[in-house]
Amino acid sequence: MNDATEVFQPLQADDPRTVAGYRLAARLGAGGMGRVYLSHTQGGRPVAIKVVRPELADDPAFRRRFGREIKAAQRVRGAYTAELIDADADGVPPWLATLYVPGPSLAEAVARRGPLPVPAVLWLMAGVAEALQAIHGAGIVHRDLKPSNVLLATDGPRVIDFGISLAADATWHTATGSAVGTPQFMAPEQATAGEVTPATDMFALGQTAAFAALGEPLYGDGPSATILYRIVHSEPELSLLPEQLRPLIARCLAAAPEQRATPAEVIEWCRQRLGRDADAGGGPAVWREVAGTEVTVPAPVPDPTRTHTVPAGHTGPDRTRPLLAQPHLQTRPTAGDPSARRRRTALTVAAVVVGLALLTGLTLWLRNLPSTPDHRDAAASSTPGGQTSGAARPPASASPADDDGSGSGGGGGTAKESDPSPTAARTPQAEPYPQQWIDEKTSLSFKEPISRKDRKGDILFDCKKVGCELQSDTSVIILLPGKPGATLDDCRFMLTAAHSHNLPLAAAANGSEICVKNRSGDIALLVIQTKSTALWDKPGISFMTADMTIWRKAA
Repeated sequence: MNDATEVFQPLQADDPRTVAGYRLAARLGAGGMGRVYLSHTQGGRPVAIKVVRPELADDPAFRRRFGREIKAAQRVRGAYTAELIDADADGVPPWLATLYVPGPSLAEAVARRGPLPVPAVLWLMAGVAEALQAIHGAGIVHRDLKPSNVLLATDGPRVIDFGISLAADATWHTATGSAVGTPQFMAPEQATAGEVTPATDMFALGQTAAFAALGEPLYGDGPSATILYRIVHSEPELSLLPEQLRPLIARCLAAAPEQRATPAEVIEWCRQRLGRDADAGGGPAVWREVAGTEVTVPAPVPDPTRTHTVPAGHTGPDRTRPLLAQPHLQTRPTAGDPSARRRRTALTVAAVVVGLALLTGLTLWLRNLPSTPDHRDAAASSTPGGQTSGAARPPASASPADDDGSGSGGGGGTAKESDPSPTAARTPQAEPYPQQWIDEKTSLSFKEPISRKDRKGDILFDCKKVGCELQSDTSVIILLPGKPGATLDDCRFMLTAAHSHNLPLAAAANGSEICVKNRSGDIALLVIQTKSTALWDKPGISFMTADMTIWRKAA
């Protein structure tokens, strides 16, 4: 991850430039399902777009299974998963989008630096086990957990491609009549085409952890048939593993599924072995060392159709600032976005209202014109007080579209007449504060400094008997539903009905958006980057990081 050219490859001639409204910025790689590209959400957050291979896309049965699986996968929310945020099984071709994780895969990290130290393997197993808790809780079995499907961010591992393997596996099994998957990381029941359950993923977790500790697959390399035979008929050779890891990995690799460790047991076992490091929250330091230097993600690809001049008074994007510095702004909405439909409806209604108002005003003006042969002369006549009649002036609420952007009215009025009203609505400027950390000893504030190392800020993080939550004595808080990409207007709308000063974080995940409003009318949008609350009952371990955007006096 030290060289961006190793991660972001330029698009080739046979690569699409857009997928369902997502403009592609680079190629990330390819896998069994298809090619993967870098793109961005409407709010500028990077996402990974996976486009399904033609031979799978042409199978109607695959599309049906793919549709069912992505609906299930969209329910998965967890600190150690790359959330599935958008997908279309009926697209041409089918595709899906997950939040982009800026970090190497476990396979890449091991290839670059060799086996991981024991503490890193313990943190790895605990994080992946927590991800499996979320995945299994949504009724999904991953079926293809392996080092290349575990990404290493600087704050912990992320499991990807959950919930889509079943659709592909069933297609290939039907076509070839054989078991499918990655042989080195399959469970015995999967290798023999038996029943696949959550315990199948636990076997794969044991193999993945062994790979991280050894630097190579536990069952070796070679022809697939040979590897599968070893998995089904032989005991794993654990003597080469560090002694501290053998008991847990052996539990995960039990031949009988019912004898394997559960995700909760793995988390507790690892926490006990990590000891004070776990209690002190030492995981991020380990991951920064393992993941290496984070590369800079390419900026969103601009829309070439947006080349018109922005009129004065326009409240759209500030084109003098990078798009990522304007998280309250959105580019072209994608099809099927509920918030986009609401905005289009609101704009349509507004246009009708403005049109009717202008028509009514024009009608009244014409009625009040003096009945003289030359209306222009009559309209320009002076009042008894010596002042020019107001009938000759343009309406005070003239549309900004009539302004040519030069500071004088486009209708020929004087500069004084065309000056904007001092009471005209002002669009607050967005103030971005990326990667803000909050835990039980810190807080976030609307005033500088935004991040405080005490509990005196506006937004507090607290963990009680039932889990962790955000709290505030000065502000109301609400969790936004739906897809990422919220705007200031979205927060304004949702906060009109918000009365709670507490927000439980059980339903929030990476990418979730939270709106906060204080008594002064300042509004903040928090976009969760990392939420670690699995060990909420252990003081000092849980935390959250978020990108924070503030609009002053916006309510």
